[in-house]
Amino acid sequence: MGYKLGKTAVIIVQSVEQIKISKPWIGTGHFWHGAFVFWSRFWSSPVGRGTPPPSRSVPVPPGPPVFGSMFSLGSMPYKTIADLRKGYGPVVWLRIGSINTVALLTADAATELFKNHDQNFAERKITEAMKAHGFHKAALSLAPYGPYWRDMKQTLTVKLQVQKLLNETEPIRRRCVDNMVEWIRKVADAAERGESVRFQVGRFVFLAMFNMLGNLILSRDLVNPQSVEGSGFVAAMTEVMAASGHPKLADLFPWLKRLDPQGLTKKMDRGMGNTLRIIAEFVAERLEKQQLDGAGAEKDFLDVLQESYQNGRDEKATISNHELNIIILELFFAGSETTSSSIEWVMVELLRHPEVMIKAKNELAQVVGKSNKFEENHLKLGLPYLEAVIKETLRLHPPAPFLVPRKAVQDTKFMGYHIPKDTQLLVNAWAIGRDPERWEDPLSFKPERFLGSEIDYKGQNFELIPFGAGRRICAGIPLAHRMLHSVSGTLLHEFDWEVDEISRNDLMDMRGRLGLTVRKLAPLTTIPRRRST
Repeated sequence: MGYKLGKTAVIIVQSVEQIKISKPWIGTGHFWHGAFVFWSRFWSSPVGRGTPPPSRSVPVPPGPPVFGSMFSLGSMPYKTIADLRKGYGPVVWLRIGSINTVALLTADAATELFKNHDQNFAERKITEAMKAHGFHKAALSLAPYGPYWRDMKQTLTVKLQVQKLLNETEPIRRRCVDNMVEWIRKVADAAERGESVRFQVGRFVFLAMFNMLGNLILSRDLVNPQSVEGSGFVAAMTEVMAASGHPKLADLFPWLKRLDPQGLTKKMDRGMGNTLRIIAEFVAERLEKQQLDGAGAEKDFLDVLQESYQNGRDEKATISNHELNIIILELFFAGSETTSSSIEWVMVELLRHPEVMIKAKNELAQVVGKSNKFEENHLKLGLPYLEAVIKETLRLHPPAPFLVPRKAVQDTKFMGYHIPKDTQLLVNAWAIGRDPERWEDPLSFKPERFLGSEIDYKGQNFELIPFGAGRRICAGIPLAHRMLHSVSGTLLHEFDWEVDEISRNDLMDMRGRLGLTVRKLAPLTTIPRRRST
């Protein structure tokens, strides 16, 4: 059997590497060839037969034994699975390799989950990549549902993101946004001089968000968006994101775990180790500076975390330095990648709909004033159209289209179907945002649909859940809300944006690239111009 497993692993890996897979699921002729070779050699073994769907189960799309739906999902599986609604209804059973999965495709199904079954699906489905250096045990988004998770959620939602602390840290965010504006102005000036300019919005905003988080968490700049080559932290995080976004065969076929045929376990372990080592150095430097500055220095998130966990409140509330470093890393992952990808989609939709951009810019000019810069306080004065633009973007482009996969903690009867314990649950937020039962003209970009509407993305309206809902809702929504509006509003208010003929085809290509988030497959490149007066 060991020989057969090893030989099978080689067959699968050769097929994968032949097409250089960089997305979770891709169906190609080469991959199918390898698949059927594998099937013919391996199906006789009990290891390969997988778990059949239960007798009273959710509707199941057809698929070959062993692989199930693995090769039919394509490069944008959230879209492929969403299309299954027409033939199979709001709940679909999928077998992806050995992983039994249920996908929810409508707002009604999401409502049933979050209102009546949230606790039954409160655990996470953990992949091999998530286990590197115990990341899955300490990160809030992945930690087991229990005392540690509850205490961590209390800290991150109540202590780090109370209005008082968010208001106190507004000057930090303002400084970072001002720096971003100055960097973009240099690009705009180069364009004005006739130099060739290719401004990649998503990459630049990612690095700007990275710096903002560096200041909020560690009171320091971490990178210059115009020159990132020397940033070891960015390089280490990029390696982790690349490895975690790559499909891992051991997740689909657990018997491959010990073989690590793609070498991804080693890559993830190395990348995560380097990243956590750098964070530990940052924390040590911050603590040394804290001692030199003494009392009265401006507090950052690290100070709040330390006060919460290292002042000996009680033994259960303390966390290790390793756990603290993982929490900080998770804040960087969530804050930089999800926010920057969402802002890129905001700019994509506005450039594709210039009439919407004009309305948003006119609102900003009226509320903020043409000669004034955008401040977070302007949100309190009311910017309903800007808010509608961001809601509409998140409806069509949720950062994580499946949210973070859940797992059934016990056998559950859901909408009349039997779902066995340990089944993976995917909430397809991408499909729910396009649910024709809840949205009129769901495929069109129409921010006006939110004007005068009470629908929001903070977990109470299940037709709009880009950040999840229920117990496992994203803990960073209050900060993300401010960052999304502040950065998007500033980009619109301070600059005019052009797309040259070279970039226009890329602008019209709306395909996504699924990694930690859904990025635009063809990155948005533009030419910024200083705002016309």
